[in-house]
Amino acid sequence: MSPRRSVAQARQTRADILACGVRLASAEGLEGLTIGRLAAELTMSKSGVLGHFGSKEELQLAVIDAAVEIFAREVAEPARTAHPGMRKLRAMCEAWVSYLERRVFPGGCFFTAAASEFDDRPGRVRDTIAGLASVWDRDLYRQIRTAVADRDLPADTDADQLVFELSGVMLGLNNALQLQRDTTAPAKARRALGRLLGQPVAAVMLLLALASGPRFKSPTRQRRFRFARARLSTAT
Repeated sequence: MSPRRSVAQARQTRADILACGVRLASAEGLEGLTIGRLAAELTMSKSGVLGHFGSKEELQLAVIDAAVEIFAREVAEPARTAHPGMRKLRAMCEAWVSYLERRVFPGGCFFTAAASEFDDRPGRVRDTIAGLASVWDRDLYRQIRTAVADRDLPADTDADQLVFELSGVMLGLNNALQLQRDTTAPAKARRALGRLLGQPVAAVMLLLALASGPRFKSPTRQRRFRFARARLSTAT
């Protein structure tokens, strides 16, 4: 076997482990994601799985990276080419609703579940999840402030409050879809967003047809958050 082929196979094996990890963690939680469980799911040895990550915490962080890649492709990238301000804000929100509506992750929003699981547990996993949420909130905030400057939102709009309310709509949507199995929830969320942003969010549905950019590949642990943060941003 050539060294090049060996490296390619190792990368594919890691990708397969992470895909399985995202699926399992989405439905069952990051804490339940163990080397043994992944090894059993993938019919691999525990040492074979462990060799790619080194520890359970590194596995959890790598799975979060993989989930960021999916969220970026499904939510951030479709909105990236929209004009800054109200158009981009609406595009971000519509893509966000669509992501939940289509059940991109089998267990609902991966990050909502992970935040609930780790919100009171200090450590690198919690800090990473909180940091990624802050990146997304800051992008929403920037688009709101731009929309205010463009007079697409009232001059007295409280950007922090609006970010809070937009996030609340999405949390409610995720809960309604996952816990209540409410198939009318996406329409309710779009109506709520329309009231908050001044017109129906569904007007930007065409933006979802935009081509996605290249997939994010996480490099070293030290650079991981910087790359994940860049992927979550909708800035061009």
